[in-house]
Amino acid sequence: MTTEVHAPNDALRAVRIGLRMSQDDLAKALRRAGVELGEPNEASKRLVQRWESGISRSPRPVYIRALEKVTGVPIESLGFAPQVPMARVHGDGAGGHDMTPSAEGVAPASADTRAGQRTVAENYGGVWLSRYEYYSSGREDVFEGRHYVVLVQHGNRLTGRSLNGASLNPDSPLSLDLTVDRSVVTGTWTEQTATGGYYQGACYHGALQMLVEPTSRRMAGKWVGFGKDFDVNTGPWELRLMDTSVSKATLERYSVPPE
Repeated sequence: MTTEVHAPNDALRAVRIGLRMSQDDLAKALRRAGVELGEPNEASKRLVQRWESGISRSPRPVYIRALEKVTGVPIESLGFAPQVPMARVHGDGAGGHDMTPSAEGVAPASADTRAGQRTVAENYGGVWLSRYEYYSSGREDVFEGRHYVVLVQHGNRLTGRSLNGASLNPDSPLSLDLTVDRSVVTGTWTEQTATGGYYQGACYHGALQMLVEPTSRRMAGKWVGFGKDFDVNTGPWELRLMDTSVSKATLERYSVPPE
């Protein structure tokens, strides 16, 4: 008899930790959100545990709306399997129409595939200071982005989310999805800029590769991403370990803009 392997939902767990909530706190917040949305739900600590363990990967719509309200994060960024894609109809320019499946219908890697990846002995979980540099062509100067992020590790996968209020530029949350292979860290980054900031709420994303120093307390490398004219840019990026604890007291201490 085979036992099904479930891939933990580290994205949801990282967001919850970043909000300084326990699993029970999140369940209570979801119930309150349901009432406010006019569609009460029965969220419980047990349900949150099932989501985070990967046992349940497709929340019902009533929970999806509550999750998005509580976390401020779209459901596709909370580690859940995508919903069934809906075909879109558009004119073909010749009096007819074509159907195009949604790009959101691409399924994530299966649990079996993830379980077969390389694991690492080091544990990189904790609070890290993320720092990168970029050149602004509009302002003709080099600027720096800094966030305190929580890294959650499962095997060789690292999921990072910035803490609320812990970015140099307010309301610019950062997400990291990384894989560790010995001393090499590779993955992607996404930053949603502040609506009232210079970039007016634009969402930027790209690739990231870093090397881990022997002390395992610093990762340094480069990012790749696109600019406003769709040119490909690059620059330095580093992560420095601040604290291995993710207790509420620790997270509250780092929920401030980095100096």
